[in-house]
Amino acid sequence: MEALARKLRLKTDPTIFFTSAGIMILFLVVLLIAPEAIGEAFGAGREWIVTNLGWFFIFGVTSWVAFLLWVAISRFGSIRLGGNDAKPAYDNVSWFTMLFAGGIGTVLMFWGVAEPISHFATPPRPNVEPFSVEAADDAMSFSIYHLGLHTWSIFTMPGLAFAYFIYRYNLPMRFSSVFYPLIGDRIYGPLGKTLDVFAILGTLFGVSVSLGLGTQQINAGLTELFGIPDAVVTKVLIIAILTAVAVGSIVAGLDSGVKRLSNINIGMAVGLMLFVLFTGSTVFLLRAVVETFGLYISNLLPMAFWNDTLASYTSDDGSGWGWQGSWTVFYWAWTVTWSPFIGIFVARISRGRTIREFVLGVLFAPSIFTLIWFAVFGWSAMEIDGIGTDARAAMGAQAGVLSDAVGESIPLAMFAFFENFPAATLIQGLAVVVVAIFFATSSDSASLVVDMLCTGNADPGPWHQRVFWGVSEGMLAAMLIVLAGDAGLTALQEVITVVGLPMFILVFAMMIALYRGLTHEDLSEVKVGAPPKPEELAPDD
Repeated sequence: MEALARKLRLKTDPTIFFTSAGIMILFLVVLLIAPEAIGEAFGAGREWIVTNLGWFFIFGVTSWVAFLLWVAISRFGSIRLGGNDAKPAYDNVSWFTMLFAGGIGTVLMFWGVAEPISHFATPPRPNVEPFSVEAADDAMSFSIYHLGLHTWSIFTMPGLAFAYFIYRYNLPMRFSSVFYPLIGDRIYGPLGKTLDVFAILGTLFGVSVSLGLGTQQINAGLTELFGIPDAVVTKVLIIAILTAVAVGSIVAGLDSGVKRLSNINIGMAVGLMLFVLFTGSTVFLLRAVVETFGLYISNLLPMAFWNDTLASYTSDDGSGWGWQGSWTVFYWAWTVTWSPFIGIFVARISRGRTIREFVLGVLFAPSIFTLIWFAVFGWSAMEIDGIGTDARAAMGAQAGVLSDAVGESIPLAMFAFFENFPAATLIQGLAVVVVAIFFATSSDSASLVVDMLCTGNADPGPWHQRVFWGVSEGMLAAMLIVLAGDAGLTALQEVITVVGLPMFILVFAMMIALYRGLTHEDLSEVKVGAPPKPEELAPDD
């Protein structure tokens, strides 16, 4: 492998690089040959997990939120990531835009209208009347719960562990480094490299699902705008063009490429949100934004521990896992598979910040933006759809227009929503551009992170090495669409749900390792103590 790496002029760990690439290609071939069989096998695994271990996912993410907040407000919050004199590499605005655009920007565009409307039409809790005021409140609360503090805790936990051990102990920028207090020097051996390969594959497959969703939404927008057919050829062309944009950003690097795309993207997204706010029911939405903060805060604790325990008694099909197995548990399992990607990326752009700045910034800044986003788009959508029996009766044929659109095609939801606003065609076109740039930002961010996981170094590898991962992500999504169609994407979603379980367990191990590292810090004489020697943390062999 080393000889081949030299021949290809790669600057990487050959074992990690070629093993990851080989498994990715092998899995893709098998998936393309028998997508339905794989979907059934992993579908059964997913059903077992959500039925028997759904409570573990719900409790686990809530415990991470609590742990992270404790770390932030504790005496360890003043520890600076990267040395006592280190300064933040990026200003707060650029820092926020990069972590948000590389995180869940595509997901918010996809679900900003579709998820509230889905819960509005099919309430999560039993005995709640669809389209009622109570259903609207629940729809907003659950939508933000899924993409607020809890989702960002899934990114913050590995991000903080990466930043702490990499910058405080000068360990390689690899997934395995965070387990040094638990496995010691074995992070450099087969066990550590196995963990690194697992993280790379989770990133590739997890991001490919997001890219698949983005592609579907872009195609839906082009169909709405120009009548371009919603077809395989169109989707592949979309992927090819946006992968080329992402590759250009990859070659430009983090500062020139990802930073610039992220700043442009968040600016356009904010512009889109302000357009909806000021051309829609402005006073209603301003009141709704404020009220939504209260809804989220008051419902956060009950939602954080709600396990749909009585689903077998209340669901129509008598299943043991109910609504939450299809939504919350899937969200957590899916998100945790690509948490190494976001974690490494956030750690990479956060050198020089204190633990308190890191945790509070990564947890709360995107969560607040997400809340405002859902309040503006979600409440606007539910108002258009008709809230309450009397309102829907008065609306006549217009009632339920968006819930019908979501039922027909989730990717079309955002574009059906914009038909109710001035300059609909222009705004729909802008939405397509925003989704496209989010697509490119997610792809180039993931490629740079996968390259770091292979090299173990924050410095970028050779451009052709980074481009390989960017092209691989695009090809993975494209080949699934071409050769396996919807069955392939469905199978992949089932796979990453199952893969999410061991990754979930590993993130728990990160929490233990991080706690061990923090408690060995000596903060008695200086505000930020020098880290202990690595051998003081490593377990005895």
